[in-house]
Amino acid sequence: MARGAITEVDPSDIGEHLDAIAEGDRVVTHFFESHLDGYRGWRWAVTVTRVPRSRHVTVCETVLLPGPDALLAPGWVPWNERVQPGDLGVGDLMPTAPDDDRLAPGYVLSDDAAVEDVSWELGLGRSRVMSQEGRMETAQRWYDGDSGPEAPISSAAPRNARCGTCGFYLPLAGSLRTMFGVCGNLYAPDDGRAVSADHGCGAHSEALLSAVEQPVDELPTVYDDSEVESVAVSRGHGSVESGDPAEDYGHS
Repeated sequence: MARGAITEVDPSDIGEHLDAIAEGDRVVTHFFESHLDGYRGWRWAVTVTRVPRSRHVTVCETVLLPGPDALLAPGWVPWNERVQPGDLGVGDLMPTAPDDDRLAPGYVLSDDAAVEDVSWELGLGRSRVMSQEGRMETAQRWYDGDSGPEAPISSAAPRNARCGTCGFYLPLAGSLRTMFGVCGNLYAPDDGRAVSADHGCGAHSEALLSAVEQPVDELPTVYDDSEVESVAVSRGHGSVESGDPAEDYGHS
């Protein structure tokens, strides 16, 4: 009777009886193997029951449930936890949560002692400003990424070609001033980006002044006599043989 209660699919999609579990008094769930495409490891579950002192069995529900080895879709993750840096495209909107720890209300000043005396950072122009936690997280992310000293372009640059001593380096305001600035060199790969003071590249403003020319040792030219090929030259009419005496004025 439990097998016959599965009417949503063809009989061929119902496999062998797998198990029967007692859910309570006179309540049993029967499990059948599922042969549906895309539902590998799933099971048909049919729950049946009967009233006391009755032989009539009633079907309570029929459902398709995943088994221990079922192929399941990955768990749902909210969009704000799935989004990654760089996912925001042209025209996209990504609202900031009201309780974002990276921001602080503007009326509690800027949470930055270095800029609290500046009217803009007091919150007069913005409802929220960056909190100390937000600034620390940003500084660590910049320092560990392509803007820090361990970036490939920085590691390949000369040791004294650091952004903090470059004429194109524009320091940031506030507490991040001592660590970060913006590159203003048109020809540098980090132009218009925030870089750490110990970041570097080959476009340093003083790179030519500090560069030391190293002499290049030229290797001597080596001739391989074994590669020389003897060529016979035919002499034309009027040529002087090697055994003849030399003429005073050459040929006429």
